[in-house]
Amino acid sequence: MSTADLARAVLDAARGTGLTLGVAESLTGGLVVAALVDVPGASVVVRGGVVAYATDVKASVLGVDGALLAARGPVDPEVAVQMADGVRRVVGADVGVATTGVAGPGQQDGHPPGEVYVAVSTADGARTRRLELAGDRAAIRAGAVRGALELTLEAVG
Repeated sequence: MSTADLARAVLDAARGTGLTLGVAESLTGGLVVAALVDVPGASVVVRGGVVAYATDVKASVLGVDGALLAARGPVDPEVAVQMADGVRRVVGADVGVATTGVAGPGQQDGHPPGEVYVAVSTADGARTRRLELAGDRAAIRAGAVRGALELTLEAVG
């Protein structure tokens, strides 16, 4: 399934259950929300997105715990969950989706390029997934988008 078809499936599933989406992105820099809003009719489901590329923005805008960020850094599954929780609050969505990780080309805080965490938060709780992606920066970012959309479809589908 192409990324466009995956985005369409996420929107159809969310629309079918009356859910709205918010997206918090770090390494993907807006690519997840862009994939969603490329689909006609996305405005019924997508409430908004936050690109929290800098670590301090994850804390100040999304409410990620500063002590967690100081202890583990931004490339962490719990950070992804807190980003997803935070974007739900910030944009008033039923479902929060988040991406954080290392796109490369070099390591970040000891984490290799391709180490990515995606998370989805709903009223029923959160789920997260570690992705180990290969390729150049563009391939890693594209893989992170797919991973986030796949996890979202599992959560709302």
